[in-house]
Amino acid sequence: MSTSANGNGALSATRATEISKLDRVVIRFAGDSGDGMQLTGDRFTSEAAAFGNDLATLPNYPAEIRAPQGTIPGVSSFQVHFADYDILTPGDRPDVLVAMNPAALKANIADLPPQGTLIVNTDEFSKRNLTKVGYDANPLEDDSLSAYQVHEVAMSTLTQGALADTGLGKKDAERCKNMFALGLLSWMYHRPTEGTEQFLREKFAKKPDIAEANILAFRAGWNYGETTESFVTTFEVAPAKLAPGTYRQITGNTALAYGIVAAGQQSGLQVLLGTYPITPASDILHELSKHKNYGVITFQAEDEIAGIGAALGASYGGSLGVTSTSGPGIALKSETIGLGVMLELPLIVIDVQRGGPSTGLPTKTEQADLLQAMYGRNSESPIPIIAPQSPADCFAAAIEATEIALKYRTPVMILSDGANANGSEPWLIPDVENLPDLRVTFASEPNAADGSGEFWPYMRDPETLAREWAVPGTPGLMHRIGGLEKADGKGNISYDPDNHDHMVRLRQRKIDNIAVPDLVVDDPSGGKARVLALGWGSSFGPIGAACRRVRKDGLPIAQAHVRNLNPLPENLGDILRSYDRVVVPEMNLGQLAWLLRAKYLVDVHSYTKVAGLPFKAEELQHVFTDIIEKEVVAR
Repeated sequence: MSTSANGNGALSATRATEISKLDRVVIRFAGDSGDGMQLTGDRFTSEAAAFGNDLATLPNYPAEIRAPQGTIPGVSSFQVHFADYDILTPGDRPDVLVAMNPAALKANIADLPPQGTLIVNTDEFSKRNLTKVGYDANPLEDDSLSAYQVHEVAMSTLTQGALADTGLGKKDAERCKNMFALGLLSWMYHRPTEGTEQFLREKFAKKPDIAEANILAFRAGWNYGETTESFVTTFEVAPAKLAPGTYRQITGNTALAYGIVAAGQQSGLQVLLGTYPITPASDILHELSKHKNYGVITFQAEDEIAGIGAALGASYGGSLGVTSTSGPGIALKSETIGLGVMLELPLIVIDVQRGGPSTGLPTKTEQADLLQAMYGRNSESPIPIIAPQSPADCFAAAIEATEIALKYRTPVMILSDGANANGSEPWLIPDVENLPDLRVTFASEPNAADGSGEFWPYMRDPETLAREWAVPGTPGLMHRIGGLEKADGKGNISYDPDNHDHMVRLRQRKIDNIAVPDLVVDDPSGGKARVLALGWGSSFGPIGAACRRVRKDGLPIAQAHVRNLNPLPENLGDILRSYDRVVVPEMNLGQLAWLLRAKYLVDVHSYTKVAGLPFKAEELQHVFTDIIEKEVVAR
């Protein structure tokens, strides 16, 4: 049997195979860090998005920059969950595992459920590679994989054969084996092919021979699936029924960058990103550097302190200052954040959290910077904190953070994390007309309360308590600001005890008075639920998926998600007190739970995890079910 091209040049199947219709599938591509698994997964995801599936992804990068080839520390994986309905997580366990070498197999096989599909690149299962990861015998030759549907494919050999006439050397040809794997999986799941071929031609536009080699490998993978007798079933996952509109696949870091661009456009302000590269936040810098035509300046500073200093200086000059980093960088930026609190200038601080302390786990996710965001500065230095709940929500978080920063003249921290930053999902592109008007009015006239004709920088709006913002050089508006305590109104340096007490309380009151949306509770039981699952940040998806499972089992449970962490929603205390038990899953040792107990004097059940990986819906389902059955039903 063979394949043919349709009118658009896309591959189409000609061999009759059994087609199984599925509502969802989880696929994990795993291999050495040099095997291109991230690109392979991203391309499969892009085609699933183009097809109209709902999806969520989980890239998993090696923590070591140059781990020895073929070893477990060097394994890179990309998991994609796509479905014909709205999904919340990248999936707990893969239905299909593509293992490019023994290390990838050993690192991931425990997650594959019985009867799961395992596709293995047999060319890499040499004695040397098996020994590297502790295999005494080849698992493909004993019964250790008998619980799975195993497909042995000599991907390296087949790829080299497909490229034999291209003139590429063996090493360059073998690098294309990830496209062979992508072609095979695209055939198995009836994914579109035109987008991938176009992508390869654009990516390697300056190296057309490499582009053509990758396309040939991609087609070879498709043809292998079509002609081999190993695969007798293909699978279809229909498009999801999403709200009307135009969608694109987006990662959290890209969404944050787009949100900053949109905020600059809506405010009419020039944007300056002062930053220092750090995993997993660097992609924000990479993306914003592409948008100079939208009034965005990117400054890669020599260190974290210089990056935020430049951003705060831009805000002092009348621009929108932004800085991005991860937890270790926040520690270095803390003094300048405190200076921003004292100067009362708008500043966007993006913290893409990762495992710590110190350098910690640069490529892994965590939620352990909450207390640092709240209190990690000297003295009383309150700032608003917003935590996006998903990759797509990062766009809205950036807009909201900018709106608060400009309206209340304050630094605002966005607490993203590695799962949001690198994960992706469909994003409904908003109508620009529906974005908020963020334009600001700069001071233009003297405002001294004593009629002296001077400009007092700390004269405040009676509603927001925000001080006036004067662009340096404005005629008649000479003023002094700095890091020393200010006299309210005039802004002169003041060591008066009563004034300091007044200013400390005033700065706190300004943050406390920020209007944030009330917390919304999801409870399909109509109020019968006595247990509330409460989360923040990227735990939204796993918590939501777990609640769906619990409800499917006939048990009532309510869910709520805190997006505004400072100030907290006004109705949060009443909600907490209305349930018999509140469960707070966090990827830390219970930081939000600690804050809730301290503020509301309500006991909560803290469930924590610090493994560098997101929660699984299955594990939270068991936690919630156990609490409902043992602690509520028993009453």
